[in-house]
Amino acid sequence: MNIFVANLNFRYHEESLRELFETYGEVESVRIITDKATGRSKGFGFVEMKNDDEAYEAIYQLNEKEVEGRKLVVKASEEKPQKPRFTNRRPPRQDRY
Repeated sequence: MNIFVANLNFRYHEESLRELFETYGEVESVRIITDKATGRSKGFGFVEMKNDDEAYEAIYQLNEKEVEGRKLVVKASEEKPQKPRFTNRRPPRQDRY
């Protein structure tokens, strides 16, 4: 299960986030989102856990928990809806006969 984690302290590292979630079960991956230009954390990230029951327990226990002076927002990640791709093509011409 993919878990969204927001309101992270900007100095928080992926390894610290991994350790926080490993208390509740096996963590497959951790990613803190960073600004491309500066490399600075944007204050949110994602944690992926193998077992859904463990993931739900982590969400329940960690949501609104204060970590390094900030209350975390922890919830199940939602799939990003796919936007229709814009193409510069016109629809095929319909002949009028």
